[in-house]
Amino acid sequence: MNVIDSSAWLEYFADTDRADFFADAIEDSDHLIVPSICLYEVFKKVLRERGEDAAIRIISVMSFGRIVDLDASLALEAARHSLPLADSIIYSTALRFGATLWTQDSHFEHISGVRYFPK
Repeated sequence: MNVIDSSAWLEYFADTDRADFFADAIEDSDHLIVPSICLYEVFKKVLRERGEDAAIRIISVMSFGRIVDLDASLALEAARHSLPLADSIIYSTALRFGATLWTQDSHFEHISGVRYFPK
């Protein structure tokens, strides 16, 4: 199972030179877990930069994975980590499903269960 951090989704959708780091995990939708906070972060950024049509198209691709809502239990699990709010939720989602977290966010550099690709 794989969880993709919001910044990695944005690299993938922008087709940057870093997109290949995350493509295999993203395109394996049968093993893809998508924290709902990633939907929020990606939609908000794409909406602001490229408009609503592009944002909706991107969210439809993300929805091929299993969307995981933030519930009370996950919120309390996330609060135990010394990471920023969204990162804590994303990491806790990965832990809950025994998934690998794919990211380029330096907050995750030395955390187990994370595939970190430095910028």
